[in-house]
Amino acid sequence: MPRKRILWRLFPSYLIITFFILIAVGWLGQNTIRKAWLAETGESLRSRLELFGNLVTDYVSAGNYAAVDSLCKEMGRRSDTRFTMILPSGKVIGDSRKNPAEMDNHMNRPEVQEALTAGSGVSTRYSNTVYYTLMYRAQPLYRDGATVGVIRAAVSIESINDAINGIRIRMALGLLIITALVAMVSLYFSRRISRPIEELRDTAIRFTRGELGSRIYLKDSEEIEALAQAMNEMAANISQRLNTITRQRNEREAILASMVEGVLAVDNDEKIISMNQAVAQLIGVDVNRAIGKTVPEVIRNHDLNLAVKTALASPQPIEREIYITGASEQFLQAHGATLRDANGNIIGALIVLNDVTRIRKLETMRRDFVANVSHELRTPLTTIQGFVETLLDGALKKPEEAERFLRIIEKQVERLNALIADLLSLSRLEDESQHASLELEKIDLKELLADCLQACEIKAKERNVGLLLDCPENMKILANAPLLEQAVVNLIDNAIKYAEPNSRVLVAAKEETTDYQISIRDNGCGIEPEHLSRIFERFYRIDKGRSRTMGGTGLGLAIVKHIVLAHKGRINVESVVGKGSTFTIVLPRN
Repeated sequence: MPRKRILWRLFPSYLIITFFILIAVGWLGQNTIRKAWLAETGESLRSRLELFGNLVTDYVSAGNYAAVDSLCKEMGRRSDTRFTMILPSGKVIGDSRKNPAEMDNHMNRPEVQEALTAGSGVSTRYSNTVYYTLMYRAQPLYRDGATVGVIRAAVSIESINDAINGIRIRMALGLLIITALVAMVSLYFSRRISRPIEELRDTAIRFTRGELGSRIYLKDSEEIEALAQAMNEMAANISQRLNTITRQRNEREAILASMVEGVLAVDNDEKIISMNQAVAQLIGVDVNRAIGKTVPEVIRNHDLNLAVKTALASPQPIEREIYITGASEQFLQAHGATLRDANGNIIGALIVLNDVTRIRKLETMRRDFVANVSHELRTPLTTIQGFVETLLDGALKKPEEAERFLRIIEKQVERLNALIADLLSLSRLEDESQHASLELEKIDLKELLADCLQACEIKAKERNVGLLLDCPENMKILANAPLLEQAVVNLIDNAIKYAEPNSRVLVAAKEETTDYQISIRDNGCGIEPEHLSRIFERFYRIDKGRSRTMGGTGLGLAIVKHIVLAHKGRINVESVVGKGSTFTIVLPRN
């Protein structure tokens, strides 16, 4: 069971006992009141039945049922009581509220059956005739010693229920007030009992933290005072012995804690002697739990375990690369050497870990970038070289072919220029200093989007694609107009490329509570789900052949992403294969 403070063992006990006593008293009280009121109501009904029975007996005996029903209604109206006259067969011949002819046989009513068998019957239930809860009392009606019928009276007990509910509310309020008072008193006395013990505990905790200069003086009771004195003497006796050890430990820990590199020390049995927080963060272990355990018990990594074994076995320093898998990949550089005592004996090994993950990732990114750029440059350069050689081999003497080859060369040069321009633009956007100095101004979003559509109009007509704009008037946003226009034009240009002929590209903008949203939607071929997470990477192409045929550099969406990030926004994409894609730029309200 979970351990609790003494205060929270004493205080809730007093409070719970008091609370349940008050609940029990309140419940008994309201039940007693309710029973008393119901009993009083039952007696009142009995008196009304006796009075009404004296009036109706002659009419029942004479068979004048119309007079009986009329008398029921008249007496019911005057006394606010429902009277019902029932023959021994169960047939209703008079009722204060309903037409007797429309009422069913009442022989199965519990109060009627009890009246015929026991001389009087009482029942409380919901009435389907008047639609609220009534208390019924019935008793037989005699004439010359024979039972001529059963007379029944009923009154609503809703007022009793309302009164009981009111009493419950007042009792609940009183319960809360009394409970609060009892809680304060219980808390006071519980605190007086638990405070000295808590002070002893706090002092013991300070001792375990090395604060042996702390002292405690308590005189609440003889036992508490003796325990406090014993603790003070214990602290004084061990304080001097621990000073040197504590100072050495603090010096060592300060050195290790200040190191960015992870430092792991093990003995000859591969048990961990010491490790700093840098190691714990690099390999994801708890320092306190790792000390004293073997490396394989704590660290489930084959490369690191092998590095420790090699360092213990090798008289020379070792160097090894360690790969760690998990939530994210990590590359560590491990340097190991043996530990020796004053006599030169090997007592363990020391492993120093350097995190080279970022360096590796940067190298990979650089390598991929160079490969991609080289590939993108090689294609147009190869084409240019081929046609230049063709021209030099004699094609210059054929004007028509020479012009066609020069047009192709011109197109490839334009492609190279576009690629270089995109690379320069992407480099500028990725520079954090450019983000910090980005100039923002209030611009009319509808005018900017209209300019974007106009810039793409010729290309849209060539592909027979319609351009639509849906943007409210006077929507002002804070942005860098040239960069935002570049991003939107890139998205519209992509939408036109992949839109089906005779279709439309919709550019829409709307204003939300916390941001502005600009969406570009087409009904083209769509993007498969596995590509959605990578389409904003540089040079990433879904369909490489089609993208190059359409003249793309592979950097357009990467540029869009960095422009949006420079505005502290985000870009989302939704796509359904065969139905089209929607790119949404979300810019924060500034």
